[in-house]
Amino acid sequence: MSAVIVTGTDTGVGKTVFAAGLTAALGATYWKPVQSGLEDATDTETVKVLSGAKVLPEAYRLNMPASPHLSAEDMGVEIASDQLALPKVEGPLVVEGAGGLMVPLNRETFFLDVISQWQAPVILVARTALGTINHTSLSLMALRGAGCSVVGVAFVGDAEPDVEQTIAEMCQVTHLGRLPYLESLSREALSKAFDAIDIATIRGSL
Repeated sequence: MSAVIVTGTDTGVGKTVFAAGLTAALGATYWKPVQSGLEDATDTETVKVLSGAKVLPEAYRLNMPASPHLSAEDMGVEIASDQLALPKVEGPLVVEGAGGLMVPLNRETFFLDVISQWQAPVILVARTALGTINHTSLSLMALRGAGCSVVGVAFVGDAEPDVEQTIAEMCQVTHLGRLPYLESLSREALSKAFDAIDIATIRGSL
């Protein structure tokens, strides 16, 4: 079993859509271990629709749309990192984190701590918007400081070549491509847009 972790510079940067496209492109299984907020379609449900791939149930399903540690406390539970071991599956496994790297899972553990324990390659998803150089650089520093193997950065949004190049050069990180915003988000549209992503490099990291 080979796993790749998809994390983001922040909440709402587009990592679920990216994870869906990646899961389909790799013929992988998808797993989001911690889901906060159940009022709308969950990320697992979204990925299943957009990828048509096999998805695994979450280890924790938390009602309140908030930081996982607060959502868990609201339900009277505590997220235990030893319950977040990577599941064994046939073929590749795409794992999506919750929010950014420094999202607390409990009062002692950040999501980055768990990602570091997994010892699997990591893809960082960043939006092409104001502030992305700072957020992306800090996230890459955190990943590398924790001993994580970074495959590269995938961007989501309108093309910002100067910004993207600045991040790639100054952070010495691989540019994995960019997903544009899709007016009609469907399995077919996402699959076509994913042609712009460097799947060969990602596959080679597994």
